[in-house]
Amino acid sequence: MRVLVQRVSEASVKVAGEVVGQIGPGLLLFVGVKRDDTTARARQLVQKITNLRIFTDGEGKMNRSLLDVSGELLVVSQFTLYGNTSKGNRPSYSDAADRDLAHDLYEYFVGQCRATAVRVETGIFQAHMEVSLVNEGPVTLMCYAES
Repeated sequence: MRVLVQRVSEASVKVAGEVVGQIGPGLLLFVGVKRDDTTARARQLVQKITNLRIFTDGEGKMNRSLLDVSGELLVVSQFTLYGNTSKGNRPSYSDAADRDLAHDLYEYFVGQCRATAVRVETGIFQAHMEVSLVNEGPVTLMCYAES
């Protein structure tokens, strides 16, 4: 699995012009699922992301986690994180999971996020989405759980 993590002061996602998920300060997560991913990798990533020390403390140092600051999560599925652009001009998505596995692991990932007791909003799996965000910092990280 790959998750693009962006620290945000606010973020939202629309489907067909309607807001389906919206958060204040926290993290926007773009989640990509690989064809050989597992629930163990999803759990590992949720643990890693919710404990990343990327929020500032009283001294202005990135020393606090999402859990420390009671931040929120907006989770959006994004298979294009497994787009391979090494050859030609058209990305290959052969490493991305098929729809059923990707959907199951995305839903599992969201469930694990909710189990941390932070507020979690989502997009809609496989929908065309419009994502808006205010990147705070900016802080953007790529987190992996791959063999």
